[in-house]
Order: sequence, then structure tokens, then C-alpha cells
Amino acid sequence: MNHPGPPRPTQVSATPLAELADQLGAAAPGTDAAITGITHDSRAVRPGDLYAALPGARMHGADFVAQAADLGAAAVLTDPTGADRAAATGLPVLVVADPRGSMGELAATVYGRPGRDLLQIGITGTSGKTTTAYLIEGGLKGVRQSSGDGREAQSAEGGGGRRVGLIGTVEMRIGEERIKSERTTPEATDLQALFAVMRERGVEAVAMEVSSHALVLGRVDGCVFDVAVFNNLSPEHMEFHSGMEDYFQAKAQLFTKRRARLGVVNFDDEYGRRLVTESEIPVTTFSAEGHPDADWRAEDVEVGPLDSTFTAVGPKGERIAAKSPLAGPFNVANTLAAIVALAVAGLDPQRAADGVGAVAGVPGRLERVDAGQPYLAVVDYAHKTDAVDSVLRALRKVTEGRLTIVLGCGGDRDRTKRKPMGAAAARLADTAVLTSDNPRGEDPLAILATMLAGAAEVPAHERGDVAVFEDRAAAIRAAVARAEPGDTVLVAGKGHEQGQDIAGVVRPFDDRQVLREAIEQTQG
Repeated sequence: MNHPGPPRPTQVSATPLAELADQLGAAAPGTDAAITGITHDSRAVRPGDLYAALPGARMHGADFVAQAADLGAAAVLTDPTGADRAAATGLPVLVVADPRGSMGELAATVYGRPGRDLLQIGITGTSGKTTTAYLIEGGLKGVRQSSGDGREAQSAEGGGGRRVGLIGTVEMRIGEERIKSERTTPEATDLQALFAVMRERGVEAVAMEVSSHALVLGRVDGCVFDVAVFNNLSPEHMEFHSGMEDYFQAKAQLFTKRRARLGVVNFDDEYGRRLVTESEIPVTTFSAEGHPDADWRAEDVEVGPLDSTFTAVGPKGERIAAKSPLAGPFNVANTLAAIVALAVAGLDPQRAADGVGAVAGVPGRLERVDAGQPYLAVVDYAHKTDAVDSVLRALRKVTEGRLTIVLGCGGDRDRTKRKPMGAAAARLADTAVLTSDNPRGEDPLAILATMLAGAAEVPAHERGDVAVFEDRAAAIRAAVARAEPGDTVLVAGKGHEQGQDIAGVVRPFDDRQVLREAIEQTQG
């Protein structure tokens, strides 16, 4: 069955297979073919595609070469273990030791190096990637790149600004078209096709999240970012990385000459300060805490219940009036990161700040749910200890009454964060309602037992009330039932997600919808 896959450009000049073989340093196939696309997904093959048959943990892409051939594949790229199965189809085969490591550059070639025609800003770090990407997108929409004489160039679209792309955890956007994201950073073949579609539709710039998985697995091969942004680093994805040093080295790949031209780094983060000394590319630093040694710093910070204002002070004494459209000190850092990234990219800082400040919100990031209730109800994606800590401290400052958090931990993922997350919720909230997140293949009660053990390690006099509900909807209803005027209810961990994975079955579940329904039931 054919699978549509991600967007593809409609106009692609054919690339001779021999040219791709030469690029790889691989043996030229006996027969040539005209390649007009490339994919690693046998279900998404289109006529003229080069099908990349990759080795996997359980199966090999070569097991699906017959399906790819039936759908019109023109040739196969694989490793020596898949060569015989690929050749059995009668298609020409390119054999290399590491086909995954070759996909990005090949895709860039097949689609005509589309990234060269886009201003590319890539954001990495543990927390804040999504928010910063949306803020950068807002800034890009507000202004165009400065012309050589320093004047601000304007486009006719909407009276000013660029046609912009966005790639990240929540969604991909091509101008105003929205496409659901399967992962934070698409696979290399899909990413280059997406860039080509953006170029074809007149997109001039793209803001993109770059995960550590993407850097390690080569998903951004073939990309050279104009600006790379580093937000912060804290324990996460320890099921994938061997430790924090391995995690840092993965992120640091973005700050090599192979990956980016210029860097923007958070000076307030200890790993950021280290990255400044180890980066291969020129780096501009920023400090939301106002550190005088940073190139850009925030001054006159006023943190409000829904947003914040501050002055961004630049290396030449620039004083930029700025607004963070999201609450919390950590969003001052995200906002400053966005403004500095845009300034480094050549945009006017004040106009960039105005565009950033006009962003209406970010899905699932401190997203308010308002059904007329006399208390604040918020959904946030915080799903690691530092993020839970930060969002609770931010909400505490704007909460007159009691602060309640609903929180779980995902299954089949980093187990080391479960006790610390349970402890953070119990220490910083008046009530911690522990529940399921996406248990996946694990026993939900086993996950909750570990979180509860973390909560129990908090001394009783420092600990809020703790409740446990295996069922997430019941947990949300319980939190809402406790809420009184002036309180805050935070539902954390899943944010924008619209499903819950239990025992391998993804059921519809949207925290925002469940929270709203619970509030409406109590209001009624």
C-alpha cells in the first residue's frame, strides 16, 4: 500500500544515478537511471525514487525492496548486508558501508541543494527549543533581512515580513500550511524534500528544532545552518546517550563548521559557557540573567503573570525594548535567544523583537485553558526535572492561592528522571497529583511507584500533598475538583500531544481538552 509520506516538491530535475555513485565513491551500476526523489520509507516510494534500504535493530530495509520496486523505485541504496536482496529486484544498486550517513548529502543533491536558498536557523538544547523556534518564526515574519546599506527590506506579503517555514516537535509549517510532525527533526530524506517544497512555495527562511537524535543519526546531514542556537542542557534522553558528556558532544556537533556558520549560545548555562570555548564557529552569547560578560544581556526585567518585558542590551550599546509573550523567567531566556539569533542573522533587532513579542502563543507551552473559572489553568510540555522546576517556580510567583500539578513520566524512556521529577512536584507544588503520561510498554503503576518514591524522599515539612491516580483523566478531574479562586492548576508533561500511548495503543487524549471538560463539569 502506498504511503503518501511528507511533502515533496512538484518540479525536480533528474539526477543521473552515476552522478550519485560518484558522489558516494561507490561502484557505478551497470545501468544508469534518472533519480527524481529519495526516501528511506518503502511505503512512500514514488516513481523515479532512490530507495534507501537501511539496516535496523529488528529488520532491514532490504526486506522491503520488492515493495519499493513495485511502487516505481528506480534504484536502491543499501549496505553490504542488503545488497543481494536489493539486486534480486533487478534494480541498479549502490552499496556503501553506511547508507544512513549518506542519505542527507544525496537528498540535498537530488533536490538541488534547497537549503542554500533559505535562511536556516537551527535551535538545540534540552528545554525551550519549540518555544524559541516559534518566537524566531514570529520575528522572521515581522522583518526581512537588512539590505547592504543597512535599510530594512520589505516584502509585499502582508505589508512586511517573510514567508517563513517552521520545523519542530509540534508541527511543520510551510507558510500558513500546517503539517503534523512525527518527530522533532525529520529524517534527512524528508527534510531535504521539505526544504525543496519551501523553496518552491516562496519560503525565504526556516526556524527549525534540532534534536540530539537528529545530530547523532545524521538527520541534518546536508544542512549548513546560517545560525545555530544553544539554549541549555540538563539530563534527558539518557536511554539514548551514555551520559551527560555524550549528550553534550551530540549537541556540540551543531557548532562545527560542517553544520553551521554562526552560533548563538546561552551564557547562563554551564554547558553553554563550555560550548563557547569549544565551538568551531564564531559565537555570540546572551544572558537573561544580565551577566556583563555576555554579548547580549537582559536588563530591567519585569516578569508578569502572562508575559514579561525587558530591555535587550547589545554589544554596541543597543537598547532594544522587548516583550516575552509567555510567562516565566525561562521564557525571557527563550525570547532573548530568538532576538539575538535574528540579529546575528542580519535582521534589525528592534523589529525582530517586535515580531517576537507579537507571537500569540506556543501550542502546549504554558497554554492557558479558560472556561470562565476563577483560577488559572495551564497546560505545559514540561517533561524533565529542570523544566518542571522552572515552570512551577514561575507559576508560584503569579499564584495567590494553592498551586497544583498533574504530572507523569513516560515509559520506555529515561528512567533516571522519574524520582527527581516526583520530588520536584512534591516539593514545589502545594498538591502533586502523580499520574500516567505515555506508559507505552511499561506497567503504569511501576512508573508511578518510582515517582512516588522520589516524592517520599522530600522531608514531610517541605512536601505538599501527594495523590496518585493511574488514570490521567481522573487525575486531571481530581486536580480541578480541588481548585479554588486564586489557585493555579498545571497539567504538565504532554503539552500539545493529542494521544496517549498505553501498551502500544495510542488513544486520543489532549490535556487541553480533558482539562477544559473537567472545568466545565465543575462549573455546571
